[in-house]
Amino acid sequence: MNRKLVAVVDYGMGNLRSVSKAAEHMADEYTKIVVTQDPQVIHDADSVIFPGQGAAKACMQALHDTGMAEPVKLAAQEKPFLGICMGLQVLMSHSDENGGVDCLDIIKGNVTQFDLSAHPELKMPHMGWNQIHQTQDHPLWHSIPQDSRFYYVHSYYVAPEDKSTIFGETTHGQTFPGVLSTHNLFAIQAHPEKSAEHGLQLFKNFLSWNGH
Repeated sequence: MNRKLVAVVDYGMGNLRSVSKAAEHMADEYTKIVVTQDPQVIHDADSVIFPGQGAAKACMQALHDTGMAEPVKLAAQEKPFLGICMGLQVLMSHSDENGGVDCLDIIKGNVTQFDLSAHPELKMPHMGWNQIHQTQDHPLWHSIPQDSRFYYVHSYYVAPEDKSTIFGETTHGQTFPGVLSTHNLFAIQAHPEKSAEHGLQLFKNFLSWNGH
């Protein structure tokens, strides 16, 4: 039986060790997890995980400098794809962060900053554990209870034009999309690699998902 190749995209800023170790922990004997900056490996992979930390502009620059932008974009359109934190945000058309930057334009919409003016008691960035309310069924929600808590670290959130792409919501002063999905793509603002049993279950679900 051929081994399934899962590429974890390395653009120099992702939480790579935690992500790859979580995926390896939940992978079966027929699945190989590879951290890579090689565009060809991403092109050849059966599934792709795009983790993330840092700023959108630096992320996009790194993707272009390494030649990974196009294979990542194709993967997000064609094969099982898991975006995490920045790996969600750069799937949008544009980010307002640091003066603004054009992103991969996989999902039409914008990345915008929280407005917590009505909630001075809340801190920014949004950091720590918070609930995700599942708004639509999805294979990656298998065995993850409604309103489970995941770990967040971010100051910007995604605002898709097509609300049907929203599969989970979280509230921090305002309710924002915590999860977006389009056919083969599932992207989450929280960090499943830091989210204990429910995060590990998400990785397990992704590794067995065929993108449909």
